[in-house]
Amino acid sequence: MTAPAELHRRSVVADTHNDLLCAVVARPVERWAAFFREQWLPQLRAGGVDLQTLPVFIEDPYRPEGALRRTLRMIEAAHRLAEGNADEVALCRDGTDIDDALERGRIALVLALESAPGIGEDVELLETLFRLGVRVASLAHFGRTALADGSGEDGTGGRLTKAGVAALAEMERLGMLFDVSHLGAAGVEHVLGLASRPVIATHSSARALLDHHRNLTDAHLRGIAAGGGVVCVNFFAPYLHATDYSVDRLVDHLEHVVSVAGIDHVGLGPDFIKEVLADTTPPCCEVAFVEGVPADAYLPGLEGPAGLPLVTDALLRRGWAEEDVVAVLGANVRRLYTAELGRPARR
Repeated sequence: MTAPAELHRRSVVADTHNDLLCAVVARPVERWAAFFREQWLPQLRAGGVDLQTLPVFIEDPYRPEGALRRTLRMIEAAHRLAEGNADEVALCRDGTDIDDALERGRIALVLALESAPGIGEDVELLETLFRLGVRVASLAHFGRTALADGSGEDGTGGRLTKAGVAALAEMERLGMLFDVSHLGAAGVEHVLGLASRPVIATHSSARALLDHHRNLTDAHLRGIAAGGGVVCVNFFAPYLHATDYSVDRLVDHLEHVVSVAGIDHVGLGPDFIKEVLADTTPPCCEVAFVEGVPADAYLPGLEGPAGLPLVTDALLRRGWAEEDVVAVLGANVRRLYTAELGRPARR
């Protein structure tokens, strides 16, 4: 059997959700590229990350009035960090760009929108953001937007709004991958009923193992897989188990999603909240919370991307076949991105 470290090194490792842009944009503009190189690049390399999705997340103080300006500033930060570190990373718009970056030993970066508050009901702005390199997008966070209800609004039974339906159609036309993570349960069902192209869940775990609104039901998992999409499991400890914050509980969720969706439809969506907060929150007497849970409720060793080899080790210890480990580490996401990103809808 191949040693875990060697298998991890040989695999394409894809992380579909790391909010590091929030940390980068918190620095002075002239420090954006250097800060990424000093603070984040060593961690990505230590974790063996080859394909990194960068969500543009807009914090509450910027919503709604400053959301578009903040969105554009974060996209600019992504371009500048990529240009300033062109020997190490590349901002990719399609599968050809990703293949080229990986062949040259660069980390392939893909821009995403998390809840897209900057566009409101102006769905035509999706094409503007597509021109700027955005290739993945979700329509809601925890609450309600002009496009859809987030999972925190599940009690309303809200689905996509009329503008949200138009946004899905526009994203499919452009070749922008629809992300169902954070969408309310009824909204996920709505999308799965309308989508003509594969969708992704960039950071969602299994509701069958922990009944939390941020997790997906088995019906959702089957629907995403049936459409050719990928479910990338979230590492945030309180979404995995009520009390046991360990890598074994993460593996439980990975195994459950594989059992329902199939090995070809599962990936990794870590969402390293603790690490990002450490880079954006000054030391003070207050503890940061995510929905009432302390944000430092993390999986030991998986506070940031440097710990990703622990996942490979845990999967092999659980008895996974090497080819299945390779698929979940990143081969499935790479295949989906290569097939879908930047490819206009076939007419």
